[in-house]
Amino acid sequence: MNAAKIPAACAPWVRTRLRTAPGISAALAVLVCLTAFLAAAFPRSVDAYETKALRHDVTTAEPGQSVLEVATPPPSLAAPRPVREQAMREKALAGIDRALVKRLPDPVRADLPLSSYGVHTTKPIVAEEAWLPRPNAMPPQLHYAVPSALGEHSELAAGRWPASHGEVTAATGEVEAAVTEETAKELRMKPGSTLTVPTQGGKPLTVRVTGIVTPLHPESGYWSVDPLYRAPSLMQDPASPTPVLYWTGTLLMAPGTGPALLDTMGEPELYWRLAPDASGLTAADVPRLRDAVAGLENGPALLKLRALVGPNTTLTTDLDAILDAYTAMRAAIGPVVTVAAVGIGAVAAVVLLMTGGLIGARRHHELALLRSRGGSLRGIGGRLLAETAVAVLPAAALGLLLAVLLVREARLLPAVAGAAAVASLVCLVLPLRTTLRHRRPLLHGARDDVVDARPSRRRTVAELTLLVLAAGAVAALRRRGTSTGSGADLLVSAAPVLVGLIAALVLVRLYPLPLRLAARPVARLRGAVGFLSLARAGRASSSGTLPLLALLIALTTAAFGGSVLAGVADARDEASLRAVGADARISAEGGLSALSEGFVREVRAVDGVQDVTPVRIEYGTPLAAGPDVRSDTKRATLLGVEPESYARLARGTGLPAFPGATLEGGAGQDEVLPALVSPALGERLGERPHTIRSQAGDIRVRVAGVLTRTSAVSGSEFLIVDAKRLAQPDPTTLLITGSSLDGRRLTAAARDEGPEYGVRLRSAERERFVDTPMQSGAERIYGAAVAAGAGYALLAVGLSLLQTAPERTTLLARLRTMGLTTRQGRRLLAFEAMPQALLAAFGGLLVGWATIALLAPGVDLGALALAGGDPSTPHTASLRADLLSLALPAAGVVVLAAAVAGVQAWWASRRGSIKELRAGDTR
Repeated sequence: MNAAKIPAACAPWVRTRLRTAPGISAALAVLVCLTAFLAAAFPRSVDAYETKALRHDVTTAEPGQSVLEVATPPPSLAAPRPVREQAMREKALAGIDRALVKRLPDPVRADLPLSSYGVHTTKPIVAEEAWLPRPNAMPPQLHYAVPSALGEHSELAAGRWPASHGEVTAATGEVEAAVTEETAKELRMKPGSTLTVPTQGGKPLTVRVTGIVTPLHPESGYWSVDPLYRAPSLMQDPASPTPVLYWTGTLLMAPGTGPALLDTMGEPELYWRLAPDASGLTAADVPRLRDAVAGLENGPALLKLRALVGPNTTLTTDLDAILDAYTAMRAAIGPVVTVAAVGIGAVAAVVLLMTGGLIGARRHHELALLRSRGGSLRGIGGRLLAETAVAVLPAAALGLLLAVLLVREARLLPAVAGAAAVASLVCLVLPLRTTLRHRRPLLHGARDDVVDARPSRRRTVAELTLLVLAAGAVAALRRRGTSTGSGADLLVSAAPVLVGLIAALVLVRLYPLPLRLAARPVARLRGAVGFLSLARAGRASSSGTLPLLALLIALTTAAFGGSVLAGVADARDEASLRAVGADARISAEGGLSALSEGFVREVRAVDGVQDVTPVRIEYGTPLAAGPDVRSDTKRATLLGVEPESYARLARGTGLPAFPGATLEGGAGQDEVLPALVSPALGERLGERPHTIRSQAGDIRVRVAGVLTRTSAVSGSEFLIVDAKRLAQPDPTTLLITGSSLDGRRLTAAARDEGPEYGVRLRSAERERFVDTPMQSGAERIYGAAVAAGAGYALLAVGLSLLQTAPERTTLLARLRTMGLTTRQGRRLLAFEAMPQALLAAFGGLLVGWATIALLAPGVDLGALALAGGDPSTPHTASLRADLLSLALPAAGVVVLAAAVAGVQAWWASRRGSIKELRAGDTR
């Protein structure tokens, strides 16, 4: 009788492993979740700040630049008059406006509340009314417009709204209009004023002003595309040989009165001003948006508009120039950000490799037993892949979900690719790295340490290849720079990573040498702790290249990112100092209004003011006196200063210093005055005394010194003399130094002194350089790169110490049986960890400094630091090594290594030694 087969009990592998070691799976899942979040958040963050920057640039641009203006003349004279009149009526214009909005090609969209349409005259018409103002005896020249939705964009200040009475035609004799408050004030208009407009038929058109309106949003495109809608302007007559001014402005006629302008001499034009709607634009839309705008200006889209509006239709806009400026800034900032991304990505990949190595090392004996009992590499690898995927895939999905929820307005596909890359790397590294080590049987007791290991030929060839790649990347970055406009080059962006990789390989090769040199004198000492610690450090596994590589790349990335942020801050400080000259500046720009002594004393008494330097500034002083002065004579800026006060200012602001006694000399006005000059002016004047005719009187000067820069002026040639020697020594500018200056009190004091005086604060000038979301977004990414680099460096230290923790615990247990005290055990572990920690810290400092020194000539921080500033002021933005960014992460590595070793020694002293001293243990 055959016994029934009884199935063998078999527990699922994955469930058993997760129950056996839940802590390892949880720690791996947390690390993968964090790394996947960073990998998914980086492209989304870049997309987000680039999208915000695009919308910011479009919405904050001048309406005259961003608006799409469609214009066409009225129908030709060959068309019947009713047809021409009908084309200029409100209903026809509104119909075309709706059709235009629908015909705009993607992704161009119109912002309807900010758009407008109507009829206006393109040629000004002379107004002969005697009551109108006539500067230089010239009568005003006025425009007439019929804008849409006047009541929605303004409010009535006086009179009543203009209206049309009946159907208006070209023969209508009178229409009504409104003017803004500024136009009414300057042109002396009021409700009831009438103007006579000549026409081609001889019968004049009377325009009656019925109301005065106030714009609700004067800065909007409705009022700003044509500034004359909002306010009149004084214009200069181009036909007059002498400056002759006349007033020009616009009267806003009632809706539906467009046909009345048909026979006027103003050459009427129909227009539709479409304000772009940037709310739906993204950074990925820029190429399509550029093509769409080009097609609307001169392309197939323009032909469609002409078929809709008229054969002579034109579309004008400067939106393409806005897109060009945006693209240029993105191209300049993108490569700099890519350097940080590649660095952090490399560090994260190395740390994930280290994690896989740690898990594989912990399970080496288990898998060796499976292999010895007939387990195949494919079967072992498949089981490892399954148990790894169970923990990794949900963690990567969670990291992706967090990135999507926290970073909005970005594409999903790059984030998915980043998270998937992290998950794929972890799922493949652990099975492959672990199973490949069991291809053939491994002998116990074979040495595999940095002192005994000899690099193979393959490794030497690989290291030389990496050296060539690193040298080429550094040379390319120095020659081409990051602002070539060709986009991000991964080889160039990986230059810091390649430099760190080469440094790690070199340091690993040199690491045994100092250990051997240090072990000889230590061996002669009485204590055994020092010798044992160095011997243990020398017996460290040769696979320690990976932790060192992670540390060097992480420290280099953190140092590079911190130096970028420091360089940006320095560039903004320097540019704001160039623009202002001190912490604050009070002056009447372009004038020579003298400041009173009482005002200077009042400024000195303001809270936060430490010093006040009075300066007399005369712009455009000719460098020749008497009849030699012509319009093309070389000119410079004359500065009259108090020598000691101005010298203190130069020293305090970090500008080229000079002794105050240099400017003292010359007892009388006929004496030669010593002067400090700019380099070009010094070469021109030479050593001979020169007579200079200034507004402060004729002076004779001699070059006493040359300064490359000075506080009072920037970007021009200057000449500095002692103000007391001038005929008019009264100051025109105050340069103020101090901390926490009270800007409101300074502004109030300047207004009391005179309406022409203004206050410029260095702090306010500095804030102008952080002008776009692209700048602030790139800075946040670099801040995150510094933090992530430091975090991964500390994590690499922890993983490298955890990998050898069981071995060190066994060593302490065995040494305690031989009489090693707890204190000696702590010293032993600390001394054992110090060589590699010091090597990583010192190498990180050296490699970080060398990387910045090598790459600084090719890294341009101008777009990242100085966009939004005054383009007339010369700016520099160079990369420099930041000591804090170099030292802090390196010191953290040493402190963490010592702390982990101390904690492990303390914990091992509290536990029993039975487990570690088991007979037959191979550890």
